[in-house]
Amino acid sequence: MTAVGLAAVSAFLFGAMTVLVRAALRRGVAAESGTLVTVSVALAITAANALARGEWDLSSAWAFLLAGLLAPGLSQILFTFAVRDAGASRTSVTVGTAPLFAVMIALVFLDEPVVAGLLLGAALIVTGGILLAAERGRPQHFRRVGVVFALGATLAFALRDSLIRWLGTEATDVEPGLAACATMVTATVVTLAFVAAVRARPTRRAVRAFLPAGVCYGLSYITLFEAFFAGRVSVVSPIVATESLWGVTLSWLFLRDQERVGLRLALGAVCIVAGGVLIGVFR
Repeated sequence: MTAVGLAAVSAFLFGAMTVLVRAALRRGVAAESGTLVTVSVALAITAANALARGEWDLSSAWAFLLAGLLAPGLSQILFTFAVRDAGASRTSVTVGTAPLFAVMIALVFLDEPVVAGLLLGAALIVTGGILLAAERGRPQHFRRVGVVFALGATLAFALRDSLIRWLGTEATDVEPGLAACATMVTATVVTLAFVAAVRARPTRRAVRAFLPAGVCYGLSYITLFEAFFAGRVSVVSPIVATESLWGVTLSWLFLRDQERVGLRLALGAVCIVAGGVLIGVFR
């Protein structure tokens, strides 16, 4: 499969994971336990993929182990809480602003040049954010703190991308399957520490509820790294950015009674994705 196809599959799977997390939370499973199940299942899938391809040396993937502290380590904890409090569609749209955070970090700390495409992309993302903030028809379960959690996850995503860029892993010899597995190893350790700190107890119910989300998450990470290693960032990033649209679309299809996807939310998602595409093209 080409880089374009892999990126498209990764975006769809991430959007599906978001909706599946919301569906699992509706069954009354605690977000803490759900996060651990999601990440653990994803680790099993990425590890099986790496081992099947003969990729064993985790020490060579130290940069990805480090980056995993931010995402999917910290980010997935915040992401699950965001889906619980703000809903799948609104979390998807908020997380779609990650390219804006990433480019701001790159401009300040990595001395990347400012071009017109980046400014236009940033303006579109800000416009989408304004539309999201201005919407009135929110669902009953919506809590503003969910948006705060979503923004925290978004910042973790952006910092992870900038960290990998700074470490120079674009030129690394680490295979994509091993890189995906390395991030999940660290994420599992971070999530285990968090669950132990809050004294949450994973249950069979949590495993059954979050297993589908974990499968989608693991496959999404595998295809994401395969896409980035197979094609140029300027090609892959814009396609991956469509994960927000998938999150909103799947929420409208399967969680319509809970999510209340209105015109402003849909337009906000389109603006944010368009801005992410422009930033991905011009970086």
